[in-house]
Amino acid sequence: MSSALSTDQYREQIWAELAKVARPDSRFHWDFSSFICDFVGSEKCSDRVLELDALKNRGNRQVFITPDNCLEDLRYKLIQRGIPFVMTTYGIVRGFYRLDPATIPASDHHYAATLDGFDRYAVAMPLAELQKGEKFALLVTGGSAVSNNGVRFGKGHGYFDFEWAVLSELGLTDSSSVVADVVHDCQFVNEIMPAEKHDVVVDWVVTPTQVMHIDQSSRQSGRVFWELVPGTEFEHLGIVAELRAIQNLGPL
Repeated sequence: MSSALSTDQYREQIWAELAKVARPDSRFHWDFSSFICDFVGSEKCSDRVLELDALKNRGNRQVFITPDNCLEDLRYKLIQRGIPFVMTTYGIVRGFYRLDPATIPASDHHYAATLDGFDRYAVAMPLAELQKGEKFALLVTGGSAVSNNGVRFGKGHGYFDFEWAVLSELGLTDSSSVVADVVHDCQFVNEIMPAEKHDVVVDWVVTPTQVMHIDQSSRQSGRVFWELVPGTEFEHLGIVAELRAIQNLGPL
């Protein structure tokens, strides 16, 4: 791939390769612009994430997982190990939820790892309640592609970037918080890509065949750039009103 390509051009090339290893979604089928797909080998990625020190040595700190299809097996394995995690609903429409494996019958562990099962067993976490918890040790997301300097570009919506910004504004991330991106090998771009000011650069790229660490010690703390929110799909999210209320800001 040429570094002269735009992120959209990379995305289209990668999606063509991804179609060879992707697992379709029951709602979005092969429309990779609408969801982050599961893929052959994602189970190996789960096992690699479970070995990250940020998870193994997290202490009381929290874990965040995005609702991406490629992370369903990871969610299942966290449930099996009794590790609670926080996740958003699709599109962050209903905000943040927390799933505690202690509340799930063993017979439903697989089901609870799905989006429908998560809805059944997870508990809604208003931002004021979420803010009372420990900081996040590890945040795991999927993506459409990621570069060798940790710039992740997904479906083009920026959900994870916004989730990171909100959690950071709540004081729930710090310099010890680790971000891992789970992708297929064909989604890794061996180029340095420019990052926008709201992009979250990742510490780890996890594929079915390798784990790559990227030094992000200079990563800035996340923040919501309020001037960018009006006119976007984030404008009317409930968490936007919640966060602005916590920060004593008026309506957008």
